[in-house]
Amino acid sequence: MHLPHIAPDKMAAVLRGMPKAELHIHIEGSLEPELIFALAQRNGVVLPYASVEALRAAYAFTDLQSFLDIYYAGASVLLTEQDFFDMAWAYLSKAAADNVVHTEIFFDPQTHTARGVPMGTVIQGLQRACQQAQQTWGLSAQLILCFLRHLSEEEAFATLEAALPYRDAFIGVGLDSSEKGHPPEKFERVFARCRELGLRIVAHAGEEGPPAYIWSALDILKVERIDHGVQSIHDPALMQRLAQTRMPLTVCPLSNIKLCVFPDMTQHNLKQLLDAGLCVTVNSDDPAYFGGYLNDNWVQLFSALGLGIREAYQLAFNSFEASFVDEATKRGWERQLKSYFEGLREHD
Repeated sequence: MHLPHIAPDKMAAVLRGMPKAELHIHIEGSLEPELIFALAQRNGVVLPYASVEALRAAYAFTDLQSFLDIYYAGASVLLTEQDFFDMAWAYLSKAAADNVVHTEIFFDPQTHTARGVPMGTVIQGLQRACQQAQQTWGLSAQLILCFLRHLSEEEAFATLEAALPYRDAFIGVGLDSSEKGHPPEKFERVFARCRELGLRIVAHAGEEGPPAYIWSALDILKVERIDHGVQSIHDPALMQRLAQTRMPLTVCPLSNIKLCVFPDMTQHNLKQLLDAGLCVTVNSDDPAYFGGYLNDNWVQLFSALGLGIREAYQLAFNSFEASFVDEATKRGWERQLKSYFEGLREHD
């Protein structure tokens, strides 16, 4: 496809306007301080922060663990089905405004069931928001249940069993939380069970953890997508395999900067991964905590790395290719993307 020339000062508008999918978003990580305080008030939860401003000021992380500590504190306000609906609805509203046509949303049931919140409360609140987004904006939204890797595989099995009555509400399972010291193989048996159940399989690997964790996710968990995966750059054989198999990586630029995976955005390796032929995608991870939703990630990444129209088209195309929908739906989104770029050429 012939792509139009776009002046650098027009690039941000192009990125904001184009159709795209988001494949790496933790719904609990979209909880803005304002909503945390509103839900705390509604539910009579006392927070260890005096104000919205004090909470926002605490969003200064040095690594993944320091972020997770505050992330779990924020989730303590989620108690009712309506709370989960409100949280997901706030994210989906932003996704629709960012021209996201499809999103696959991670949720962490163990964060809530550990506090006595029933599994059904979590899933039904989130599912209702997804259904309403489809009706309101035509925004396709699906759920992926994540196991917390700092907990045991036995607890992951218990979580899976508790979720099975709601099997129609989620499409797959993932693995998140503290990566270091919790290799994918810790969860080999529960992921084998999930594959038997026909669930789609993803896992966080190679964010802070080594390339070895990516190999394990591929060979032991048999994932269909790697969440993050930026450390693959340090293993040439792994890079070659990822390129040859078109194994998607759901890269989260602002998250990587905020958690000090890279010193600043100009040092991010996404362009190297893309140039090596990997199926890289752009995502927001935990947007309330990391300073930006999906379009913010696109705009800041492109500005810092000097990326252009060719990369914009490829990365958006990759987001559809990597999604867990049927081929006909993917082709429809790809046609939508193509016509958007053809429309740009007419105004070129």
